[in-house]
Amino acid sequence: MLSHDRIWAAIDALADRYGLTASGLARRAGLDPTAFNKSKRHGADGRDRWPSTESLSKVLGATGSSLDQFIGLMVDSGSGTGSAIPDGAFPPQQGSIPLLGFAQAGAGGFFDDGGFPAGQGWDVVDFPANPNTGAGVYALEVQGESMMPLYRDGDILIVEPGAQVRRGDRVVVKTREGEVMAKVLNRQTHKSIDLVSINPEHPNRSFETSDIEWMARIIWASQ
Repeated sequence: MLSHDRIWAAIDALADRYGLTASGLARRAGLDPTAFNKSKRHGADGRDRWPSTESLSKVLGATGSSLDQFIGLMVDSGSGTGSAIPDGAFPPQQGSIPLLGFAQAGAGGFFDDGGFPAGQGWDVVDFPANPNTGAGVYALEVQGESMMPLYRDGDILIVEPGAQVRRGDRVVVKTREGEVMAKVLNRQTHKSIDLVSINPEHPNRSFETSDIEWMARIIWASQ
């Protein structure tokens, strides 16, 4: 299983899952942008060059992926099946996707470590599938008035875990303490994340990156 080709294929698959190039993945992990270039995968003498364990650790940390998920990508690269869906996640569904109420999202057992839907207790909701939408897309139902005036009680937010997140994107964030919130990403560094509240009556929030379990982009809302 542990081969040069499979490790590099898994890195490429992980980058593709997050809508990144190999260079973009390296940059997100705080590495030299050329670290994962194909030209760096073999030495001038033709010998294989392997990514360091430190580089892999930084990549997993930057993407919120687990070692088990990375190994799954390695296994699939050898079988030719493409990118793996994390254990417990729902496969892409045509016409319907998993649905959960916002109030329930903070409870344990509904998401894996990467923020993909898992476990029992999900409902389903119709959604016109987009061929560009990645695996694991799910819906959260807004409950209450805390996201006014943008989102109202009963609105459905479609969330894509693993999608690339940029400044200004509307996101769903779950902290390691179990708090789930919808905010606007204002700034993200390797050490901290600054979020702007959708409801002006609620304060903006800042967190240490280590305090965030996962963050996923809102790609659509039923307003």
